[in-house]
Amino acid sequence: MRKSNRFLRAAFISACVAISANVAGAAELEEPIKPIPQVAVVDAAKAALGRVLFFDKRFSKDNSVSCVSCHAFDKGGAFPGAKPIGVGGRQHVLNAPSIFNTTFNFKQLWSGGADTVEEVVDQVVKSPLVFGSSWDEVLRKLSADKALEARFKKEYVNGLNAANVRNALGVYTRSLTTPNARFDKYLRGDQGAITVDEKKGYELFKKYGCIACHQGINVGGNMFQTFGVMGDYFKSRGNVTESDYGRFNFTKHESDRFMFKVPSLRNVELTAPYFHDGSAATLQEAVGVMFKYQLGRSAPQQDMDEIVKFLGTLTGEVPGENR
Repeated sequence: MRKSNRFLRAAFISACVAISANVAGAAELEEPIKPIPQVAVVDAAKAALGRVLFFDKRFSKDNSVSCVSCHAFDKGGAFPGAKPIGVGGRQHVLNAPSIFNTTFNFKQLWSGGADTVEEVVDQVVKSPLVFGSSWDEVLRKLSADKALEARFKKEYVNGLNAANVRNALGVYTRSLTTPNARFDKYLRGDQGAITVDEKKGYELFKKYGCIACHQGINVGGNMFQTFGVMGDYFKSRGNVTESDYGRFNFTKHESDRFMFKVPSLRNVELTAPYFHDGSAATLQEAVGVMFKYQLGRSAPQQDMDEIVKFLGTLTGEVPGENR
């Protein structure tokens, strides 16, 4: 009898464990938006080396700007103005998107003209609007720093070279994720993580069709879309320039003219101004433009306000904070 009781008790405990596992597995809500993983899995030593490079102004020809100059951490990893300032005080032709969570984008840059951050680094080193330099010049400067050179020899078999500089910056950038946004906590089952109005905003976000382009882990960043599907945004704005051609500038396919990578909405309340041209000063203004030119419809102001409230729940932990 005692053996039977022990057997029944063990069976009961096993059943309870199985039920608990099923409940835990079912806790995450089935939604088109997915939470950011709570830990970014990268090589810590190489990421630390990449961090040094991210703040290093020697990448620019005149030693005036670094990567962080265009990607401020307190601005959601973006530039606080419409268009960033590069080497020699030159203004870029495009708004600088957030550097945070780029690891979840399917392509990089507004045009999708780079598959990886390493490719972006190669482009910005040579760009006359960003660093305006060359790899020979950058490596000459960095090699003069013997402590930095020693760190590269420790982390890379072939030491300090352009490929390894690109890689270290890529590893560091892939570490810049912003987990534990209130909406992520909600997705993981914490119903109290967002307010009633914010939940309404999310339902409206889906109802009006915003979710068609803004979904997945990054709430965007996983497709291309024409800017002005339901209206001619550029005709209304005026003063069309080559920078407005978007993906066309990379592919030269006419069907790609005015097409851009859909931006991530992660931390969007911090990254004003908005769009590739930095033309929308506020999130409220940006939502209005999206309704008019992408959805081709209007909505009561209260609905748009609640969508904005929902977007505020996508702000996560700034890299380096609380981790």
